[in-house]
Amino acid sequence: MTNSEPPSPRRSSMRRPFLHATAIFLIALGTLAAASPAGRQSPAEPGLTAHEWGTFTTIAGADGLPVEWLPVDLSGPSDLPHFVEHYRNAGFKAGLRGTVRMETPVIYFYSPHETRVSVRVSFTKGLITEWYPHPDGVAPNTSLALDTLYGPHDDGSITWNSVTVSPAVPANFPRESAASHYYSARDTSATPLSVKGPWGDQREKFLFYRGVSTTSLPLTAKVLPSGAIRLTNRIGRPIPALVLFERRDDKLGYRIVTSPRDHLILETPSVTGTFDSLRGDLEDLLVNQGLFRDEARAMIETWRDTWFEEGSRLFYIVPSSHVDSILPLSITPAPAQVVRAFVGRIELVTPATERSIEAALAAHDGAALRKYGRFLYPIFNIMLAKLPVPARITRMLEQLGAAYE
Repeated sequence: MTNSEPPSPRRSSMRRPFLHATAIFLIALGTLAAASPAGRQSPAEPGLTAHEWGTFTTIAGADGLPVEWLPVDLSGPSDLPHFVEHYRNAGFKAGLRGTVRMETPVIYFYSPHETRVSVRVSFTKGLITEWYPHPDGVAPNTSLALDTLYGPHDDGSITWNSVTVSPAVPANFPRESAASHYYSARDTSATPLSVKGPWGDQREKFLFYRGVSTTSLPLTAKVLPSGAIRLTNRIGRPIPALVLFERRDDKLGYRIVTSPRDHLILETPSVTGTFDSLRGDLEDLLVNQGLFRDEARAMIETWRDTWFEEGSRLFYIVPSSHVDSILPLSITPAPAQVVRAFVGRIELVTPATERSIEAALAAHDGAALRKYGRFLYPIFNIMLAKLPVPARITRMLEQLGAAYE
């Protein structure tokens, strides 16, 4: 009200029923708003679709639970182009202690016309460590210690307040001469997007981010003395599908299981499979989760080298409800459809892996050890923890050093 004159008694009494009804209406409206999920407070944007894929990577310890690990990779430099931004600096993540490495989530958008959206992602017990394009906010924005994720801390998050999704956005995306798996994620029919960065518009086919966490995932895998794998479903809901994978030199094998609910013991698959059949089966699993065929293919191509490298590992489809609980995603205006397909990857230290590494150490075969990439040191630490004799531990450390001389 702009009129500062107090109302007359008669006018005031006439307005009481109106004010009372208005108050009831506002209270009811507020109650409905509080009861509505955040994603439903605004109407869906017609024609707007959002699809996301990503990977949660862990290493199973002797008890089957994820162990802390640092991705020390002796096989080469970072797989990310230089235009990707990092929390604090590119080396911070390498020393950030955690059990879960959230790798290359990308969010695609599809729209027949120009649409502006805001996007926010949080990571339970985690921190967002890399991203592109430039966001409007990354939290927490204070200096953190390398062991922050093991103490009380706010969940990490990233926010893009104004993302322009439009078929008219030029497809002149940044690219460097050095090879990177990052670019494979662009090979889809997604609508290009643009974000205003510090040095002008930044264009891309997707929103990209990564992170580290100590959050709990739905599946654990314990390697038994026989080499079999005991799987435990920790959430009481079916896992859509899992794949047990084994590679030894140029031979591979895999086994697919659908909808495991509780406990399950799997024998190591015989190495009689082919890469083509494995890629086809993985692609079908991802399409069954709602991804478009070219998105599923882009995801597999992005991780082609590390998913299928030497060793034993388990892949599984993380239930979408669990993804939403540990990685809440908010998009405004809400898309008419949202698909989130995340793969859990558990690296397994099997007797075959231990024998292979021991043989490479004895032969000072650095090339054989490099096949394990960033997982070599975590695997090596798990092997050392099983050795009761200090002299043998010292000998293995000396062998590892000699292999890289």
